[in-house]
Amino acid sequence: MTDAVRILMCPPHHYDVDYVINPWMEGNIHRSSRERAETQWNQLYQVLTGYATVDLVKPQPGWPDMVFAANAGLVLGDHVVLSRFLHPERQGEEPYFEQWFEENGFTVHKLPKSLPFEGAGDALLDRAGRWLWAGYGFRSELDSHPYLAKWLDVEVLSLRLVDQRFYHLDTCFCPLTDGYLLYYPPAFDAYSNRLIEMRVPAEKRIAISEVDAINFACNTVNVDRVVVMNQASDELKQQLGDRGFTVEETPLTEFLKAGGAAKCLTLRVTEPRQDSPQASTVQSRVIHLEGHLLDSGLVNRALDTIVTGGGSFQVLNFNLGEQRQDHSSAEVKVSAPGQMVMDDIMGQLIDLGAVSLPQEATPAALEAVVQDGVAPDDFYVTTIYPTEVLIGDRWFKIEGQRMDGAIAITRSANGLVARCKLLRDLQVGEEVVVGSKGIHTLRNEPSLKQKTDDFSFMGAGVSSERRVELVVEQIAWDLRRIRDRGGKVVVTAGPVVIHTGGSEHLKKLIQGGYVHALLGGNAIAVHDIEQSMMGTSLGMDMKRGVSVHGGHRHHLKAINTIRRYGSIAAAVEQGALTSGVMYECVKNNVPFSLAGSIRDDGPLPDTKMNLLEAQSDYARLIEGADLILMLSTMLHSIGVGNMTPAGVKMVCVDINPAVVTKLSDRGSVESTGVVTDVGLFLSLLVQQLSKLTGQYAQI
Repeated sequence: MTDAVRILMCPPHHYDVDYVINPWMEGNIHRSSRERAETQWNQLYQVLTGYATVDLVKPQPGWPDMVFAANAGLVLGDHVVLSRFLHPERQGEEPYFEQWFEENGFTVHKLPKSLPFEGAGDALLDRAGRWLWAGYGFRSELDSHPYLAKWLDVEVLSLRLVDQRFYHLDTCFCPLTDGYLLYYPPAFDAYSNRLIEMRVPAEKRIAISEVDAINFACNTVNVDRVVVMNQASDELKQQLGDRGFTVEETPLTEFLKAGGAAKCLTLRVTEPRQDSPQASTVQSRVIHLEGHLLDSGLVNRALDTIVTGGGSFQVLNFNLGEQRQDHSSAEVKVSAPGQMVMDDIMGQLIDLGAVSLPQEATPAALEAVVQDGVAPDDFYVTTIYPTEVLIGDRWFKIEGQRMDGAIAITRSANGLVARCKLLRDLQVGEEVVVGSKGIHTLRNEPSLKQKTDDFSFMGAGVSSERRVELVVEQIAWDLRRIRDRGGKVVVTAGPVVIHTGGSEHLKKLIQGGYVHALLGGNAIAVHDIEQSMMGTSLGMDMKRGVSVHGGHRHHLKAINTIRRYGSIAAAVEQGALTSGVMYECVKNNVPFSLAGSIRDDGPLPDTKMNLLEAQSDYARLIEGADLILMLSTMLHSIGVGNMTPAGVKMVCVDINPAVVTKLSDRGSVESTGVVTDVGLFLSLLVQQLSKLTGQYAQI
């Protein structure tokens, strides 16, 4: 037994599933056996007494979840931050835990009653005591984290939970001895996963499967090199064993019915710590909303934007107009886990017409343009709405307002001018607004009353698809035959390939030597690079299939990065672009041509904005082709079809049957039309190629 380790537990004498406050309780009301729960709890207790001193708090009738002692509070040294439970069903536990802490010599800190925080269920110390991981999103509020940093004198790192099954941090996250971490990445948003990866080296991270996650493998008690848990797969046991950990399984199925396991049933009251700067990365801003707030739905949209963007809010003041024609106003404190998230949220709020209070308005941050046609990092991306920017103590209206530009500041003897400019038009000597401070948009009443998200992309669902295996089999055979005899296949692709997840399959075709030239527009390259660098395409998280707030700016940031390096190839060679379709083209010496159009943002430096020049380049790459695969790009497919000589087989894939019809109508008679989702088509194509044997067995 390790005398230095003390754990608090609460016997399950009154345990039952009496209500539903998490997804695990659904369907389990009064379906838990108290006899089995007592047996399982006692088994856990016996295991833990072999490694630590276990103290008990007396269970109380009427509070069945008191058995989950992890939620009593957060202990560090002789200080404890008492929990403030979100749900009334658990709030009655607070005075009993407070009494135990006081009787045992702890200094008790109590959060405001309106600020939920659920103890060590949502706050876990790094096992070396270097910092505190604090969760928020379902049970604990982000605004509690600065209190933790202050009272416990520790650095706090905020992690946002996004999967309701993992409503507490300890259900999907477990720091282990020697800096190891057991966790389930899909339970967190992208920002939190990046933060985890920045603080925990790759060799120390143990990412578990969904099967282990739903068996609460992360809800583990760790003492030195022993981990005690409900259940673990053989693979996870091997991973832990390879790192020197011993796994002890003890069944806790009765407690899983209420959404808890080993860690939930325990509170460690002795925690290691190192001296670290008291700090919290939580950022706060105050915004001002004014207008017909209720009629327009602006209040709901603003608050939803804050929460879905990864932040939290506190309404400081709300003045409702007395008459129907009167304006209402509100002051709202916005909190975010870091500056990056705050900038994204504020960008969205600015789009809605939310501005900082005049007495708290901060002048815009400016950075100089050091390369023609390239903006500084984190430049503010403009919208279609009239915008003002605070320079010094004066607001300037932006000239030449347009969407997807940068705010360029020029100074001369005649004064200062703020103008909206495209990236390619930026010049050395100008300054550009970065971040979101000192900016607000001017919105008229009709635009405020729109109920849609003004800058939301790809909101519609995906249509169901027909089976296309028979057609794919023939195309796969043609691709194998052409490749193996040294023939030439040209792919003409649109950005839908990226949006539908087809890029992974297109990459395999390039790697396998099935693609000898790639034709497309600016968009496919931009969104492929966006996905590679940021995990999104048109602002959609490609792994989770949901919109990322502020994501509509990502394609501009991708363009800006490539413009900084001068070309896609240069970005690959210098390590800035490390994956994706365009990366594979460069690495596998597959030539590509990007034809520009009037709608292109940026554009990328590789994009040919002279259409005559682009047409000639297309024709050059098509020369000698045996097969052209056209993937969901109507205009480029028709253009390529019009310049392709007879004898070249063409396969046109599009969800819209009108596209394949138009291709045929324009004289491209040697074409096969496949009406299906392009992502599905590419997936089936790669699968079929993999099935072929013998000399055709490599992909």
